[in-house]
Amino acid sequence: MATLGKGVEYALHCLLYLTDPPAGRSLAVGDIARFQGVSETYLAKIFTKLKKAGLVRSALGAKGGYELARPAARITFWDVAVAVEGEIRLFECWNIRMKSAIRRGRPEPEWITQGPCAIHQVMMEAEAGIKAALGAKTLAWLAGEVGRKVPASEREQIVRWFAQEASGD
Repeated sequence: MATLGKGVEYALHCLLYLTDPPAGRSLAVGDIARFQGVSETYLAKIFTKLKKAGLVRSALGAKGGYELARPAARITFWDVAVAVEGEIRLFECWNIRMKSAIRRGRPEPEWITQGPCAIHQVMMEAEAGIKAALGAKTLAWLAGEVGRKVPASEREQIVRWFAQEASGD
């Protein structure tokens, strides 16, 4: 079965740092990649997609990098998934119901041609459920969840790392 790729996971983890960047500054992809232990080249491609989708914007200058293009409460998991993966479809109907041996060469009756078949309908409902679930969770929600789980001392270490170890400092 198709799955959302690791790019979506990388994007969500890395966007989390942009919800409340240290000292309110933008963060360079190289620094985020180094902090997360992921490929900078791969992450740069992801950020290019996020920028094209209008989820992040680049900040110019010596301490340039990326920042969220809109509030974290207005960026959903679904937005990120579509930005990274493109339009996501759970199911593609091949209209196999119209290819049966007894129907070949005969006009299709209305009960076959009208509306989606029951299989397609279930798949569309499942897809709608996934979109709704991912659309209901935002980066702001994620930041709140992580904020409740991660000890204050760990959060302080993250801020300190980006303030001291990040490029240009």
